[in-house]
Amino acid sequence: MPDQEEKLDEKEAVKRLNKALELQYRSALQYSIVASSLTGIEAQALGEKLTAFGDSELADVRRLIEKIVSFGGKPTTDVAKLSYEGGIKGAIRSLVKGEEAAVEALQEAIEPTGREGRSEALEHLMEHLILRKQQQVDFLNRAIG
Repeated sequence: MPDQEEKLDEKEAVKRLNKALELQYRSALQYSIVASSLTGIEAQALGEKLTAFGDSELADVRRLIEKIVSFGGKPTTDVAKLSYEGGIKGAIRSLVKGEEAAVEALQEAIEPTGREGRSEALEHLMEHLILRKQQQVDFLNRAIG
C-alpha cells in the first residue's frame, strides 16, 4: 500500500484539473471559431480538420469534468479568453499558442498524482490528452509552414 507521500492529492488535483479545464473549454470553442470563420481555398481545406479537432477537444472537456467530479470537486465554468484572427496564419498561430498553454496545464495536473491505481489512471489520462493535443499542434505548425 502506498504511503501518504505516494497518494493522490485530490484537492490539488482538482485545482490543477480546473485550470486545465478553463483552457480546454477555450480550445473547443477556438477551433470552432477558426474552422467557421476562415475564408479562401486553404482555409476551406483546413476547415474539416479543425472541426474534428474541436470535436476531440469537447470530448476531452467531458473527460476532465468526469475526473474532477470523481475526486469530489466542482468543475469550473470559467473559460480562458477567446480571440479572433481573420487571417489564416494568425488564426493558426493563435490556436498553437493556446494549445501549448493547455498542454502545459495538463502536464502540471500530473504532479499531484501518486502511486495508487487512480493516480496512475489520472496520469495516463493527462498523457493521452497531451499526446493528442501535441499531434494537433504539430499538424497546425506544418499547415502554416
